[in-house]
Amino acid sequence: MLNPSRRPRWVRSTLAGYAFLAPSLVLLGLFVFLPLGWAFVISLKQTNGFGDGAFVGLANYGRLLTDPVFWRVTLNTALFTIIVVPVSMALGLGLAMLMNSVLPVRALFRTIIVLPMVISGVATALIGVLIYDQNNGIANKLLRVIGLEGIPWQSSGPGAFASVVLVTLWWRIGFNMIIYLAALQGVSPELYESARIEGANGRQQLRYITWPMVGPSTFFLLIMNVIHSFQVFDVIFVLTQGGPGNSTSVLVTYAYTNGFLIRDQGYATAIGIFLLVITLVFTAIQWRVSRTRDLVE
Repeated sequence: MLNPSRRPRWVRSTLAGYAFLAPSLVLLGLFVFLPLGWAFVISLKQTNGFGDGAFVGLANYGRLLTDPVFWRVTLNTALFTIIVVPVSMALGLGLAMLMNSVLPVRALFRTIIVLPMVISGVATALIGVLIYDQNNGIANKLLRVIGLEGIPWQSSGPGAFASVVLVTLWWRIGFNMIIYLAALQGVSPELYESARIEGANGRQQLRYITWPMVGPSTFFLLIMNVIHSFQVFDVIFVLTQGGPGNSTSVLVTYAYTNGFLIRDQGYATAIGIFLLVITLVFTAIQWRVSRTRDLVE
């Protein structure tokens, strides 16, 4: 048997690397890949909450194509993502720039913005209920004080969707601001000083200095915010429960309804697998675009 000390150096390095990776690979296998595999198996079955269910192959995935509610909630998920992601990132960058400057009572503003990050999504949504309740909510009371009619936040689709978007923005802006603030604090002040000496105005400094320097943070936040938007559940469940008439229901809430209320776990799991595939495809595309841009630059 070959003495380990006489093995080639690259073999010893490879074995050492796998030895360090082994604990993480075991945990990933037990808590990520094994559950994913089992979920795919469940998605191939017709279940009703009892027993092992009947194997139906890809019938649940075929059902997705003909389910009008599924396409409605998919459209809601896409619309929610298209609105929340760019707005929350833009507001996060703007607030980070303010916090990075000489701003009075910065600590107070930072606390208000970051507050949702230190409490759960359910607690944030409950605060949203206090604000956007159409009968006794703070928002409608303020509107009535200035002589305007209250908005039907729960009984109309656009109002309910708007309330979900507003609460989610408040929830996500703090995280975006912190990441952008960390990136901005790493930008050398000499760059802005040189730009001002050359006659660059604020818009030009934002375009040619700030935006390129926070590019890696933007890429990270784009991925994280899109994944969060695809997986949003607690805010919608507490505020509207997907209503009225599925106007605020998204893929995760629809999967919950099928899995825990209708008890059709096979179909609910198929929705979850579809959501996973969409998330992976978006992440792969964004990663490829980012790598291509870095190589070109």
